[in-house]
Amino acid sequence: MFGSLGIPELILIFIVALIVFGPKRLPEIGRTLGKAMGEFKKATDDFKNTIEREVQVDELKQLASTTFPVHEAISRSEPVTTPEPVTTLEPVTTPEPVTTPTATGEPAEPPAQIADLTPEAVNPHRTAS
Repeated sequence: MFGSLGIPELILIFIVALIVFGPKRLPEIGRTLGKAMGEFKKATDDFKNTIEREVQVDELKQLASTTFPVHEAISRSEPVTTPEPVTTLEPVTTPEPVTTPTATGEPAEPPAQIADLTPEAVNPHRTAS
């Protein structure tokens, strides 16, 4: 922060300031200098950010002026065709009705899809135990 100032130089500056201003005014002067340095730093940071923002805006304007508008960049040498919709959907089948018990209380025959779900049909590698 102080560059090439070392501890002996800072002690000498503090002693001279103590002799010139006195012990009563030195804390007040330190607070004032601290506030002034803080405000100066804030102002320089704000100025630096403003300059950087302006440079970025100028760069964006230069980029925008060098690019071609969209309507000029599109080639119209070939006619525009719309692709035909692909229809590879399978027909929808309605599920078989759920079996309900008959009048005698016994369930009706299961649908063919469920009747095929025997343990051997589901897992052919399974051995009977």
